[in-house]
Amino acid sequence: MNESAPSPTDRTLFLCGDVMTGRGVDQILPHPGNPQLFEPYVRSALDYVAMAGALSGSIARPVGFDYIWGDALAELDAVRPAARIVNLETAITSADDHWPGKGIHYRMHPANIGALTAARIDCCGLANNHVLDWGYKGLQETLQVIHRAGIATAGAGCHATEAAEPAAIHLPGGGRALVFAIAFENAGVPPEWAAGAVQPGLCVFPMPSAAAADQIGKRVSATKRPGDIVVLSIHWGANWGYHIPSEHRIFAHRLIDRCNVDLIHGHSSHHPLGMEIHSGKLVLYGCGDFLNDYEGISGYEQFRGNLALMYFPTLEAGSGNLLHLVLKPMQMRRFRLTRAGDADVAWLRQTLSREVERFGLGLERIGHDTLVLKR
Repeated sequence: MNESAPSPTDRTLFLCGDVMTGRGVDQILPHPGNPQLFEPYVRSALDYVAMAGALSGSIARPVGFDYIWGDALAELDAVRPAARIVNLETAITSADDHWPGKGIHYRMHPANIGALTAARIDCCGLANNHVLDWGYKGLQETLQVIHRAGIATAGAGCHATEAAEPAAIHLPGGGRALVFAIAFENAGVPPEWAAGAVQPGLCVFPMPSAAAADQIGKRVSATKRPGDIVVLSIHWGANWGYHIPSEHRIFAHRLIDRCNVDLIHGHSSHHPLGMEIHSGKLVLYGCGDFLNDYEGISGYEQFRGNLALMYFPTLEAGSGNLLHLVLKPMQMRRFRLTRAGDADVAWLRQTLSREVERFGLGLERIGHDTLVLKR
């Protein structure tokens, strides 16, 4: 990895794991929607607010739109990334037609769109297992609300062609960040959610395969111009555990080697996974959760799902190769991101160092709360 100072045209991006502003989080925002849920054990989204309050202290409602981002906003202001890209795992709708037979349904009221604009998000990847939780009407409203707010989307649309198109973010100094978003059924995405010729839906593939990669490569070739960088956002894999399936690695390598993809932005796991540099390009296999309402839910404590990472990769202008990657640890407390404490930063460094060592990498801690990927 080139550790030299970036040139003025190099691109620093902000990436993170799943952003879930629905359910309990929606209930503390200025315009909470209908809290009714259809889960086996929880029937009101307000119960998630109560569980968080019982663990960490009550949350005075309503909070401002910037509340949930907490200390992350100061980091974003300090870094000033050229593009802010998230995987939004929440429908933004007032629709009441929940998807039948699905155990969990996330939605945020449309009037709470300020929760995304407060962080000046540029692009929401929507190819995941929750954005269609409230049906096709809910998906269409989600797209309309996000676009009206001036935020680009990728991975969902009114038909298959639209769902496969990238979001194009114009970068300072020229060029674009082209964000493609896809999902695999192994992340709990119902196969019937795949968009059709005239059917709304998501860009969904049954499994990672050479054919899927080559199909994406054709889209990249048709869109990418000199000066552009291509980010592929992928919702894949299990929620818990550090194992990275060999088919995920093979798929990521093919996308880089044959399909002109510059960065793989993986997510679905509820905690950060390992990462590697392949042919100079960054592969994030799982970025973990970033914002959610899981506080107070017991189980899987050994994975520390309450800890989150802000990913700030800087890519070299022209090649798209990774120059350096800075990680900023955060912790969710009372549905708000706060800077992780000393022991939590140390735990993240130790755990992720173990996971990146298998790819010949390391993690260095700089100062109190900064981790840097090292080759």
